[in-house]
Amino acid sequence: MMSQATTGTFAPSRRLVLGAALAMAAAPGASAAAFAPRIRRLAPHFDRFVSPDARIEVVATGIRWAEGPVWVDAGSYLLFSDPPANVVRRWRPGGRATPFLTPSGLANPDPTITREPGANGLAIDRRGRLLIANSGGRSIDRLDLGTMTREVLVDRFEGKRFNSPNDLHVARDGTIYFTDPPYGLQDPDRSAAREMSVNGVYRRGADGTVTLIDDSLTRPNGIALSPDEHRLYVSVSDETAPRILVYDLDERGRPSRSRVLLDARPMQGPEAPGLPDGMKVARDGALVCSVPGGMMFLSPDAEPLGLISIGAPIANCAFGEHGGALYLAASDRILRLPLKHMG
Repeated sequence: MMSQATTGTFAPSRRLVLGAALAMAAAPGASAAAFAPRIRRLAPHFDRFVSPDARIEVVATGIRWAEGPVWVDAGSYLLFSDPPANVVRRWRPGGRATPFLTPSGLANPDPTITREPGANGLAIDRRGRLLIANSGGRSIDRLDLGTMTREVLVDRFEGKRFNSPNDLHVARDGTIYFTDPPYGLQDPDRSAAREMSVNGVYRRGADGTVTLIDDSLTRPNGIALSPDEHRLYVSVSDETAPRILVYDLDERGRPSRSRVLLDARPMQGPEAPGLPDGMKVARDGALVCSVPGGMMFLSPDAEPLGLISIGAPIANCAFGEHGGALYLAASDRILRLPLKHMG
């Protein structure tokens, strides 16, 4: 288990922080340009990913909080979650988003206990099954997209229930890495329903064995592996110490050391809503990750390459169309950015 000195105090709820930024942008008298998509080129290498004439399009709206997008090759469609609404929706090119899984998380939630009852992060394993970070159900689930049969893979560690699994990444051998902040619970850090004393980063091996990777983080959130699976990236959505960490993994997929890849504190400001959140890694090792101000493209060594901004937080993203598009979970909508096949 990795352990670090905790930096700063426990941050306010991410939804409160990001929701406040969104409300400010949408307030009467706010500039209509606040939601205007903008593509900023920060380094020449960005042109390898995004054409200078690329345009962002809105493909779905009317979402309470867009999260967890994942492209399903078998069927050529996008799935994305809406944790507060407790639904996963499906969008096909040329169509409209429709409910796909309801409830997506916990059925019949008690609102005095559960704050976000639905699914959050989504992923597809090598057999084409949907993996679900079930925030409301406090578990990692697996759904057969053919039969719609759902099973709980893990909901406890050392006999204690998870807080509210938030995001996940599946390795080629079936190992699942996931984060477990307390966002799904009312009064997150002091919830009476809470059983864990930490907000952890976990590893569920292909044999079902669960290990705790890091117990020191205040708000672990987005998570992803490098293409060679030798690095694990974790974003920390702590308003007082926002950052992205990288863990070096040994041949068994276990962490040997960690360090800060990106300190996001210098990015914070009134014109840069959001925090480090969801992320994906391209086949050349470049990262696409939420930061204050939008969704940033980074080199494997954290050189800023480009920034997608809309005047509101962008929580997560997914490659789709065999690497030809990037889908962005942007507050109350889903956006599509054409790519030069980088996924």
